Amino acid sequence: MRTLLNPPDAPAHDSFVEKKSEFIGDAAHVEDFDEALAFIASVRERHPKARHVAWAVVCSDEFGNARERMSDDGEPSGTAGKPILEALRMNGLTNTVVTVTRYFGGILLGSGGLTRAYSTGAVMAVRAGEQAELVECRVGTVTLTYAQLEPFRQLLTAVQGVQGPTEYTDAVELGFNVPVANVDALSAAVTERFNASVSPVFQGVVMRAVPQSC
Repeated sequence: MRTLLNPPDAPAHDSFVEKKSEFIGDAAHVEDFDEALAFIASVRERHPKARHVAWAVVCSDEFGNARERMSDDGEPSGTAGKPILEALRMNGLTNTVVTVTRYFGGILLGSGGLTRAYSTGAVMAVRAGEQAELVECRVGTVTLTYAQLEPFRQLLTAVQGVQGPTEYTDAVELGFNVPVANVDALSAAVTERFNASVSPVFQGVVMRAVPQSC
């Protein structure tokens, strides 16, 4: 599965003009439908004079099943939300919302023209974004001395792991997650580097966006 790295407060963005109507595409990563709806509301706030803000969103549930929603926002049925949703499907994206805002230019485009325009706006927004793979990651914690902290961070980075919530007291209680495929490599590296004096504890599993360039 893939998603975008662009957050709702800095979405991927592009626009074009078709027969005097301006179409503005925005795309962002979201964790759930509530965050997607909040993003759509923020787009409406930025474009109070726009005639339409059509949208589509795909989110994965806890079992990895895609759930979809869309809206034509007043355009003829099937001419706006559906082509936006198809752009998400075509790119295999989940946990992603796309809006296409239209400023009406006074010339009717017809059903076919609208469908093409909203599809183009959605595709342009997605292409402007930074795509990433959604990777299954193991969540873990580890207790470190302050001298061990930076070496552990280096090992974690080497296997595409990321640091999570961390508490700094007499010792360091560091949270992290690492792609499932790299768990054994991390465990072996930690054992070798710290002579078995450090033992990460693994708990649950999360999905995390990992840039495709990694």
